[in-house]
Amino acid sequence: MLGPVILAASRSDRMRRLVSAAPVTKPVVDRFIPGETVDQIVPIIRDLTDQGLELTMDVVGEDITTPEQAEAARDAYLELIDRLKPLDLGTRAEMSVKLSMFGQALDGGHELALKNVRPVVEAAAEIGTTVTLDAEDHTTLDSMFAIHEELRKDFPQTGCVIQAYLFRTEADARRLAENGSRVRLVKGAYKEPAEVAYQQRHEIDKAYVRILRTLMEGEGYPMIGSHDPRLISIAQELARTAGRKLDEYEFQMLYGIRGDEHLRLAAEGHRMRVYTAYGTDWYGYFMRRLAEKPANLRFFARSMVSKG
Repeated sequence: MLGPVILAASRSDRMRRLVSAAPVTKPVVDRFIPGETVDQIVPIIRDLTDQGLELTMDVVGEDITTPEQAEAARDAYLELIDRLKPLDLGTRAEMSVKLSMFGQALDGGHELALKNVRPVVEAAAEIGTTVTLDAEDHTTLDSMFAIHEELRKDFPQTGCVIQAYLFRTEADARRLAENGSRVRLVKGAYKEPAEVAYQQRHEIDKAYVRILRTLMEGEGYPMIGSHDPRLISIAQELARTAGRKLDEYEFQMLYGIRGDEHLRLAAEGHRMRVYTAYGTDWYGYFMRRLAEKPANLRFFARSMVSKG
């Protein structure tokens, strides 16, 4: 399987330099990351929302080694929120954040991440929208869930992400569904050991369906993070069985992947949210997109051959 190899490469400085220097890289990266600055991304936001789509915005960047870098990440999100305000989109444009960007891995990282992310959540609420806490590797999740619980005391619409390939996730899903949380369910995109995560695709898919049923039957708001046509169809059936209306759950897909499906689901009346990343520190995000799906890797390989 190439996925684990690519994920390992995502942490390699040598591979980062090699991939970044390749002439073909930028046009391929542009498929997944449509801009590096707020000025570049605002027209994308307008275009997608004009097409009836919703967005969750991610300022990419994960290699935070100082408190100053964590504060800069916070400020980047605050700048984004400031630019969203005159667009008056409300929840049609929310934010996704990785707590690693806010200093979670530094000394005193739990408190630092909470301190830095709270102003972002507050600012988002002021313009009528919200924030979702992305899941990272399994060692960070207890901290993420604790921060999520703390933020929900004042901002109950704060969402979080759970990953179907982790053994713990079925229990996490039951707790979050009972609490009425907004929850994005994804398969998972980090290299996790067999002691904590399913390794085979069919096992992950079965876990995904079990967890999604729990979310649909619960009190929360399920967000289906998948491009898999079979899982999308299953999600629609589970929603019907649970008696959910079209505005009581949503689909989420990545910018640059299955754009026609985004529009189809929106045209059918579904809430369809596009996960849209931007920024200069794109390498880790890009490599995980390649690792998640063989078609993404084939796309990159074909581009290298055609441009080389």
